[in-house]
Amino acid sequence: MASTFSPPAAGGRPWPADLGIIDTLVGIPQDPDSLYRSIRAATRDRESREEFVMPASYMFHDVPDAHGQDVDPIAFLLDEMDRHGVEVGLISLTANPEVAERALAKHPDRFVGSITCDPNRGMEGIRALVRAHEQFGVRGVNIAPHQWVPQVAIDAPLMYPIYAKCVELGIPVFVTVGIAGPRVPSRVQHVELVDQVMYDFPELVFVMRHGAEPWTELAVKLMIKWPNLYYSTSAFAPKYYPKAILDYANSRGADKILYAGYFPMGLSLDRIIRELADLPLKESVWPKFLRGNAARILGISG
Repeated sequence: MASTFSPPAAGGRPWPADLGIIDTLVGIPQDPDSLYRSIRAATRDRESREEFVMPASYMFHDVPDAHGQDVDPIAFLLDEMDRHGVEVGLISLTANPEVAERALAKHPDRFVGSITCDPNRGMEGIRALVRAHEQFGVRGVNIAPHQWVPQVAIDAPLMYPIYAKCVELGIPVFVTVGIAGPRVPSRVQHVELVDQVMYDFPELVFVMRHGAEPWTELAVKLMIKWPNLYYSTSAFAPKYYPKAILDYANSRGADKILYAGYFPMGLSLDRIIRELADLPLKESVWPKFLRGNAARILGISG
């Protein structure tokens, strides 16, 4: 995949300046009221419904104010990516479809698409996934079990048609695991539930998103057990990456940990990249973590 951007100098960063980072969770700036309407409606406390900019604002004290920029949101995002050496971003076609479709059409070397699949939609959701794959070449499916109304557990029967279709299409599924950030119940995201899914779908490429806390050691055990189980660092500032994950990346898990940011939903790329440079990762791990592992499972060449 060719790139049109010129990476900045490393500036003391422990990875090669020309690496070309692949970010497996980046968002196109948009109005947060529109983006978070459905999950906010599922909450019950007053702060979540009336005050929070995003549903987990209590966890993110410096949420970037990107949606109000008087510039094209795609141009704004590309500028941020260029400044920080991010070559490719995985974006969602669900959150802001018109703008996301335009980004994929105009910048196929900079963006790859994913789609959020609500298991409560049944076959209607499966057909939408197939259409998105045929029309836009989506490379992944996003699932957040805590956000559906009603909620649907990781190993619930309603999830299985989605997993089966991902296997058939040869694309990974990115699933939120661990305690939910928004103030909604979390038991549908217990990491232990992943074990049954991997047993039933050994061909499925399953990427755990959003931390897996407080079950990160269990997440590592399961990655050791299941060849197609991965972990992404989404929604965590690098200084808060779990120790169990860093230790695993530096040992037998170098091929299983993927970089994901959280811009502009909760973190700025300035902060993410600055803190990344302080991570105690081995030199040999950086290219896999920041690019190679994502390139392999998303089918990105170059």
